[in-house]
Amino acid sequence: MDNTRIITYIKDGVLADALYEDGRMMELFLISKEQESILGNIYIGKVKNIVKNIQAAFVEIEHGILCYLPLEDARYPVYTKPKKGKELAQGDELLVQVSREAVKTKAPSLTACFGLTGKYLVLTCGNRTVGYSGKLSGVEKTRLKAWTALHELPEDAGMIVRTNAAGVPEEELDRELGRMLEQYQYLKTQAVHRTVYSCVYRSRPSYLNSVLGSKSSSLKEILTDDMEIYAELKKFLEEEMPGDGQKLRLYEDRQLPLKALYRMEKNLDNALSERVWLKSGAYLVIEPTEALTVIDVNTGKCIAGKDKQAAIRKINREAALEISRQMRLRNLSGMILADFVDMTEPGADEELLEFMREQLKKDPQKSAAVDMTALGLMEMTRKKQKKTLKEQAKECGIL
Repeated sequence: MDNTRIITYIKDGVLADALYEDGRMMELFLISKEQESILGNIYIGKVKNIVKNIQAAFVEIEHGILCYLPLEDARYPVYTKPKKGKELAQGDELLVQVSREAVKTKAPSLTACFGLTGKYLVLTCGNRTVGYSGKLSGVEKTRLKAWTALHELPEDAGMIVRTNAAGVPEEELDRELGRMLEQYQYLKTQAVHRTVYSCVYRSRPSYLNSVLGSKSSSLKEILTDDMEIYAELKKFLEEEMPGDGQKLRLYEDRQLPLKALYRMEKNLDNALSERVWLKSGAYLVIEPTEALTVIDVNTGKCIAGKDKQAAIRKINREAALEISRQMRLRNLSGMILADFVDMTEPGADEELLEFMREQLKKDPQKSAAVDMTALGLMEMTRKKQKKTLKEQAKECGIL
């Protein structure tokens, strides 16, 4: 059941998109049919005002939503109407992409350097460089650099080669780049003539993005019990991931629903709980605050044995593994502080920090273990993009 994608309704009007790795739920996203995500959508926005002291503009998009646009992300704007002067000004109309959903009291964030994401590549506007995933091996990076050198991009476009491009034949990369360049040309030549506030490019539903972002070599099965989603997935796989089409299956057992088979509701309850038990008998307490998320590691029912420090090291490593999983599962973001059980042995904290860094490399979202504070707290960060699982559950009426 390695890397199994599960897609199923868990309540009326609410879709659950879950990723299992080695039989454990690693990611879960809840989507309300009434409140579709705008993340990744591209709009013709209108600048309402410029706030110089915070180096940002506030831009209105579809349905009167006012969004935050950092000026550094508007260095190469694509204007949809002629304008005077080069600097962004009030009343300007331009193409913008939602780069982060509204989080708590913060408005959605935009970028004028919009990007089109594929399975292997990201085509970027305004950012004219060609970048490569840091997770690519040296050999693969050399091969892919030779491939990118053969392709001429539009003068205002750049490209990022994703981790998934490793080992992929050049013909397949060529096909994806061709599709993306067609979309790019449409946005630059046709979409600019649409009316202000229009959505000119709608991002794929999260379950399609989840499948797209998965690694083909480890993706074993894509399951859904919904006929409409099955048909959409089938078409998507045929067009963009033909090599993975045979992994899609419609689940039709009415006696044992899909959500029961994978204990979806039980896993959701655990993912929303403040306390997380570990196999050793220790437990985590996860408390989100307005500014950051605090995670406390407690020894709980764990029996130390003769070598207390060895037992504590084991608990902390087990906790680090679970914390890295919970960060993905709950979609925690921003600043995260973890208070592990105190260790007295020299170098133990540094060893734990390095172990956590290795775990966070597996996270598809950009995350990092920064350092240990003077008080022994581990500082971590994770990129904010989507709402936390708890926020999603509230919007869907589950909490």
